[in-house]
Amino acid sequence: MKKRTAIIVLILMLAAMIGLGYLDYPIIRDTVNTPGQGESIKLGLDLAGGVSITYQATGEEDPSAQDMADTIYKLQQRVTGYSTEAQVYQEGSKRINIEIPGVSDANKILEELGKPGSLYFIKETGSDGTPNYEYNGVGFQLTKTLDELKADGSIVCDGTNVISAEPATRTDTTTRKYVVNLTFDDAGTAAFGQATTDAFHNGETIGIYYDNSFVSVPRVNEPITGGQCEISGQESYEEADRLASTIRIGGLTVELEELSSSVVGAQLGSQAIRTSFLAAGIGILIIFIFMVAIYWVPGLASGFGLIIYTELVIGLIKAFDITLTLPGIAGIILSIGMAVDANVIIFARIREEIAKDVSVATAMKTGYSKALSAIIDGNVTTLIAAAILGIRGTGTVQGFAVTLALGIVVSMFTALVITRLIMNGIYGAGVKNEKFYGRAKQRKMLDIVKRKWLFVTISAILVLSAPVLMLVNNSSIGHPLNFSLEFLGGTSTTVNIGEDMTLDRLESEVKPLVADITKDNAINISNVEGSKVNIRTRELTLDEREQLTGVLEDKYGLKTEDIEMENISATISNEMQADAIWATIIALICMLIYIWIRFRDVRFGAASVVALLHDALVIVACYALTRISVGGTFIAAILTIIGYSINATIVIFDRIRENLHVMGKASLEDVVNTSVTQTLSRSVFTSLTTFITVLMLYILGVSSIRDFALPLMVGVICGTYSSIFLAGNLWYIFRQIKGKAKK
Repeated sequence: MKKRTAIIVLILMLAAMIGLGYLDYPIIRDTVNTPGQGESIKLGLDLAGGVSITYQATGEEDPSAQDMADTIYKLQQRVTGYSTEAQVYQEGSKRINIEIPGVSDANKILEELGKPGSLYFIKETGSDGTPNYEYNGVGFQLTKTLDELKADGSIVCDGTNVISAEPATRTDTTTRKYVVNLTFDDAGTAAFGQATTDAFHNGETIGIYYDNSFVSVPRVNEPITGGQCEISGQESYEEADRLASTIRIGGLTVELEELSSSVVGAQLGSQAIRTSFLAAGIGILIIFIFMVAIYWVPGLASGFGLIIYTELVIGLIKAFDITLTLPGIAGIILSIGMAVDANVIIFARIREEIAKDVSVATAMKTGYSKALSAIIDGNVTTLIAAAILGIRGTGTVQGFAVTLALGIVVSMFTALVITRLIMNGIYGAGVKNEKFYGRAKQRKMLDIVKRKWLFVTISAILVLSAPVLMLVNNSSIGHPLNFSLEFLGGTSTTVNIGEDMTLDRLESEVKPLVADITKDNAINISNVEGSKVNIRTRELTLDEREQLTGVLEDKYGLKTEDIEMENISATISNEMQADAIWATIIALICMLIYIWIRFRDVRFGAASVVALLHDALVIVACYALTRISVGGTFIAAILTIIGYSINATIVIFDRIRENLHVMGKASLEDVVNTSVTQTLSRSVFTSLTTFITVLMLYILGVSSIRDFALPLMVGVICGTYSSIFLAGNLWYIFRQIKGKAKK
């Protein structure tokens, strides 16, 4: 590259960095200061606060695609009244998820949504002239069962015959009236036309019955035969809107049951955003200084490349309207640490080439070429883990998978394109002395094969510690791990009482209040953070949740937003456990197949899988020892470490594959030892940069994200150990078993 061209490239890279920073600044500013407004990144409910509900269609058979689409459409119309940002989307063949940001009373919303598919239009009198319903002084009530009304033909039509129900305002002379306009389908039009004709002549009403109560009993003022009618008598537009919404939700063709619901306060989310951005900033600064100190000019190029990488990730999250969750933030910060991995591999190769006394320009070209296969293989296997998380995970775990995958793809681009352009630009601008790029030093070869059984023994002890600790936990707390609500099912209520509560006070004061409602003494109460108290019970009904909320509000003078409640059915919890197991198995199988194909030797894949199982079990041991809550992010932690560890292992296996050809008749012991020694700096430096970023997240993050960061830190250390001391030895042992080891 000519000097003039090199200077232009550097100016363009600097302009790109400044330009991207200028575009990202309002995104970062608004996300930190005014989440959900301005240029803010779209936030998940765990950051923005709000209500999340999961429904499942009742019945053994799956509803048709059209029925599900109609249900989602009408639910979307219903929940838009709570928030214009509300989302309704399908999960699987018979589940519907509802996310409503900015609201805090899940019980109220669940009550107002009621039970879809249970709205009926009922004649006032039956075929025998007896009343179907009557006024009891407070409201109307049925005098017959729904089955009797259906058999008698007294049910005119149901909610499925309603095409639309909209509130409206009508002005007659000087009087403003609030009404609901209904439109029926063909079957509803015919049935309603005949029923209203009969009711008009008899001076009767037609009651609208929904979810076991009458929501309106309008008198028929004229026959309605055109398929459209107007319900008047509402005292306000809001009342008309509620009635219209009730009719819409009651007209769903699919009957739904609640599987889970949760309400999350936004205060924790705002704090998490601020501390996470701070953790990312400090992590980037430390990595920048570290890379420059170790690699000089290449390190400087990678530092600027890391800044551009971070800017690109933030911009792409905003551009693609990706929803950012708390684990998603962790995914971004983790990928910042992993982003320099490709650079470290390349720079090590460049220094090795310079040590062969070739020119710096040739060394850079050859270094990139030789590092390419390890970079691609390592990142593809990590992407496999991210893909499994995206497919098998739900909610926040999927958010983590998306940001992690995005980070991996962007990091490959910045390492192979941006950093290379910057480094070539610096070289072309006149910085050509090899002392600015470094020369690989002759290292004393590590003889890890000689001590292979020592490392295998250490690993066996670490692996066996997992079931031992789980047995200890099972005898002391009743479960092998501290399973969260997602794995056990039930109702979790977090209350910000506003004052510190001792354990004795919780047991003597709060627990009896809860037990009086649940009629069950199996209640777990604990302090979680500051003045917050967590109450875990069996799965409560909607009525019981409303009672508990009311009692706590009255007892401690709380507001609705002071109480966060999560309800998960046994169905969801059983699926979570199955997902955790299957996600790990599928990821291991996919990685085994990929490595087998790429390395054309199943022993590379087998050694990798055994090492990964070792890492996964050590993470399980960490959860068992620390008793960190095991929830949805448990799957993310396991698969992330598997993806991270396989990345490091592949770099070593790539060298073994290369050295099998380069080292000729050398023994397998020498091949393994040489390969591990050659990649040692990469293994240590990449682990260090990744560990630093996760450590910043652990130090500065909120409690829930620290519970995620700690296993990741343990996993980074364990993954580094298994890659250096275990994976190569396992491959060597497998080769010996096949009788192909060289003597």
